[in-house]
Amino acid sequence: MASSVNPTVRRRRLGQELRRLRELKGMTAEEVAERLLVSQSKISRLENGRRSISQRDVRDLCGVYEVEDQRIVDSLMQMAKDSRQQGWWHAFGDIPYSVYIGLETDAESLRTYEPQIITGLLQTRPYAEALIQGALPETSVADVEKRVQVRIRRQERISADHNPLRLWVVLDEACLRRTVGSRQVMREQLEHVAEMSQRPHITVQVLPFDVGAHPGINGQYSILEFADTADSSVVYIEGVTSDLYLEKAPDVQKYTVMYEHLRAQALNVEQSRQRIEDVAKEYAR
Repeated sequence: MASSVNPTVRRRRLGQELRRLRELKGMTAEEVAERLLVSQSKISRLENGRRSISQRDVRDLCGVYEVEDQRIVDSLMQMAKDSRQQGWWHAFGDIPYSVYIGLETDAESLRTYEPQIITGLLQTRPYAEALIQGALPETSVADVEKRVQVRIRRQERISADHNPLRLWVVLDEACLRRTVGSRQVMREQLEHVAEMSQRPHITVQVLPFDVGAHPGINGQYSILEFADTADSSVVYIEGVTSDLYLEKAPDVQKYTVMYEHLRAQALNVEQSRQRIEDVAKEYAR
């Protein structure tokens, strides 16, 4: 469940404010980097919230931007302090997609398209174990268990009694047909998805094979939206060695339109649940 201080979101908000101050000053990131004798990439990473920012960094940047209001400086310094706190996921050690977890933890809604597997928030433990073992064959048993625990912990967002994450999932039919683990694991997994899809804040649609080519043909992506208007929506695209986060309005709009097309081409909610239940029965034979 979301904590009162989410370090990922604090870094993001702080970065947005620092970018705003730089632009008000009419300076480029390159000019700021030259003034502070640091790399331009550091300034960019601070502004996009992908790098931890110290109070000293904030102080130096406020000096360059000639921020005279001490209340603004103090507020930014406090945000920097908060951004260095640890989220619940840090207790599990080095998690490759920790930035995404921080965003998901604070998001109000999540729309995701999955072309190959059941989305993580709806995975059962046996399915998650088999999936991680298959996708990362060189991973130790201990690391597999750690990843599974993180995945189960993330699911608290959709199980919360108060303010649960609004989840909309479009699953390619391949997600239902790809046997991960055993037939029993798949049957239980699909029954779980069908059951969860009956909750008012969870919508699941299936994109059938006979749709053919469609806007999501290039792969998985998610769109995260936040309650605070200061937090822009984020498109998340998972990669093998690195992930991509898109925050510019035109990029988010393009993926949003793509998602609307996917929803329109997919089976409706009732048809999707029936398709999922039917395939689950096939695994029981």
